[in-house]
Amino acid sequence: MELVPRILAATATGLKEFDAGGRAGPVHLEGRPVTAVAPDRADLCAVVDGSDLWRTSGEEWTRAGAPASGEGITCVAATDRAVFVGSTGARLFRVTGDDLAPVTSFDDAEGRSEWHTPWGGPPDTRSMSEWDESFYVNVHVGGILRTEDGGATWTPTIDIHADVHQVATAEGMLLAACAGGLAASSDRGKTWDGRADGLETTYARAVAVCGDTVLLSASRGPRGGKAAVYRAPLAGGAFERCVTGLPEWFDDNVDTYCLDALPDGSLAAFGTSDGHMFASDDAGATWSPVADGLGPVRRVLVLRDRD
Repeated sequence: MELVPRILAATATGLKEFDAGGRAGPVHLEGRPVTAVAPDRADLCAVVDGSDLWRTSGEEWTRAGAPASGEGITCVAATDRAVFVGSTGARLFRVTGDDLAPVTSFDDAEGRSEWHTPWGGPPDTRSMSEWDESFYVNVHVGGILRTEDGGATWTPTIDIHADVHQVATAEGMLLAACAGGLAASSDRGKTWDGRADGLETTYARAVAVCGDTVLLSASRGPRGGKAAVYRAPLAGGAFERCVTGLPEWFDDNVDTYCLDALPDGSLAAFGTSDGHMFASDDAGATWSPVADGLGPVRRVLVLRDRD
């Protein structure tokens, strides 16, 4: 069977599916607000109403639970060991059968007393990513923590004051979209290099790897302004703003997890808070509209499935 790509957009009225040319497919969890989505081997995980985790088995969706302690779910990631769920209050849960069990070791992680938010509220678990046996969890604001034993122990990596908005991994590389641009590590987070050359604004919110290219969204700050998507060689070098097929600027941020790509470089996509979605088949050099009128896009996931 031919392997065909599809793009999923999490919206207030369901998880909407499109092909690379913009043709609409099925709407999953129709009529329900979907706030996160992630691959789970051959299936999917999605967060409904910001609090309930749902999973597919084939075409059927079933509820997998919610944090019993009442936290909202902010992100989800399926690893080789388990499905993990991040939440408000900077907590982490593991899916066990029909329940979400707290990862108590994360509650006791080194540096937790220093986690914070710029506005004084409680921090959140914001994003997660896997690199072989290493699993990375980004706290906003609390840096990026690494576990190599399935969550039994945690090691801080980047400075917690780096204000990380998304962590991502590629072959031999750990990436972080930060308030000051892109941070990159080739030694699993022990040391970091900052990359901001070519960025016209440096407040980065989303990062994705598309073949040998890194895609990054950046704006003036938390409220957006002069927001754009940029591209650069993954191995290093200056960024260039993606312009062909796109508006000159976006008013609002292209947010965490709203930019995604296939690792082989064949397809990338991103969604905006005003309901537009764009795709690229040349690692961000050119873009085409996929959909509009979606309402705020909360997550974008690019997959390659069997037709």
